[in-house]
Amino acid sequence: MLRAASAQNRSMLCVGLDPEPTRLPACVPQGPNRLYDFCAAIVDATCDLVCAFKPQIAYFAAHGAEDQLERLMAHMRCNAPQVPIILDAKRGDIGSTAEQYAREAFERYGADAVTLSPFMGYDSIAPYLQYPGKGAFLLCRTSNPGGDDLQNQRLADVDGQPRLYEHLARLAQGPWNHNGQLGLVVGATYPAEIERVRALAPTLPLLIPGVGAQGGDALATVRAGWRPEGPIVVNSSRAILYAGSGEDFAQAARREAERTRAMLQDALLAN
Repeated sequence: MLRAASAQNRSMLCVGLDPEPTRLPACVPQGPNRLYDFCAAIVDATCDLVCAFKPQIAYFAAHGAEDQLERLMAHMRCNAPQVPIILDAKRGDIGSTAEQYAREAFERYGADAVTLSPFMGYDSIAPYLQYPGKGAFLLCRTSNPGGDDLQNQRLADVDGQPRLYEHLARLAQGPWNHNGQLGLVVGATYPAEIERVRALAPTLPLLIPGVGAQGGDALATVRAGWRPEGPIVVNSSRAILYAGSGEDFAQAARREAERTRAMLQDALLAN
């Protein structure tokens, strides 16, 4: 599905849907559907430009707007059925709790993939892999500076003393990935680490946040991560969502998405 959307829309761009109520344009009506109305307009304006959408669950749950997220997911499945939806939830638990989180992502919300924190081990991932055709992107080398606290530490009792994120990339490419359902999250702010992850996981899709408001370099990101056999999903959220603040906010978002998509395609051609 990801490859098909990338080819159809000639895109590596993922639009993150992180609606912050205080930043929404004044023209979006106040009321119980405000987050949905804003995000649905963004989706409709950009769905032919992207390879994925990535709604962030916290921006809805914090405002008691899970019902709006459910409606948004249904809207995307109806109006952009060719575009995979990655639910950004970063769940991480084991046993029956993980089973419930998997049910939430794939049955309640109907996501095509979900982001997960893998630091409780494989049994925190396994329940999600019981859903055929669904995917999971594991946090590996994230774009935040605090990622160094754990992800960049070496494992003294593992052959070669790899860094934690390197060990995780090997697991995701190999023994954890029984049915080809896994991908990895790597931040655009660390292109050298993206290249290292790609060397260890040559075929996994990489979800790469950090291009846009976080300042990640598109050319460096594409050079480090894209391979013919290993797709990349480059996420931009705030730079696209809040490109405009007037009545034409959706058109402004489209223009920024077009600019970002073209920048990524130019980087691919220059690769």
